[in-house]
Amino acid sequence: MLPQHKIDRINELARKSKSDGLDPKEKEEQQKLRKEYLKAFRGDFKNQLRTIKVVDPEGNDVTPEKLKNEQKRNH
Repeated sequence: MLPQHKIDRINELARKSKSDGLDPKEKEEQQKLRKEYLKAFRGDFKNQLRTIKVVDPEGNDVTPEKLKNEQKRNH
């Protein structure tokens, strides 16, 4: 995940955007931080998905083949 100081900066820029508005340099910084945050979020989410095992009510593994293949590639 993103370091806390960067998340704090994202929130600070969002608050300033709503109240006073941002200058062009701050808008650029905000976009860069947002992209960085989304990249980290998506990476963390994909890693979580790679650890999931889907089981039906009878206890049978029904994990989709696409997910199983992804899990095999990363082990």
